[in-house]
Amino acid sequence: MKLLVINGPNLNMLGKRDADQYGTETLDQISHRMSAKAAELDVNLEFFQSNHEGDIIDFIQANYENVSGILINPGALTHYGISLRDCLSDVKTPFIEIHLSDIHEREEFRRHSLISDLSFEQIKGHRGDGYIMALERLVSHLRKQL
Repeated sequence: MKLLVINGPNLNMLGKRDADQYGTETLDQISHRMSAKAAELDVNLEFFQSNHEGDIIDFIQANYENVSGILINPGALTHYGISLRDCLSDVKTPFIEIHLSDIHEREEFRRHSLISDLSFEQIKGHRGDGYIMALERLVSHLRKQL
């Protein structure tokens, strides 16, 4: 089983951003933890991060046919990424939406997700641990489908 792990704008700055909202872990540290968990689960992960919506869409479109699912933290694209929403809808690949902070407890403009109704599940407010939770839940879900 292979999964895509996609991170959107500004997530490359984890560890330098607002620690109260995002924690102190870097994206690299989260990715290493995910890789270790994926090895335990016998799953392959392919990581991608971009600050550009079009690059994320290109990556999904180029890779969705060769994966079982997607784990995505779209960052701010959650709230305004209509093109990303259309892409995820078009490819019909099961995905989990991840947020380090609890978007429903933040500023009003961050409380609405354009993709949550398409996602298998939304995990929010668990910082880096949310990625591990999402990995375990998506793998479990996909294995039940086999």
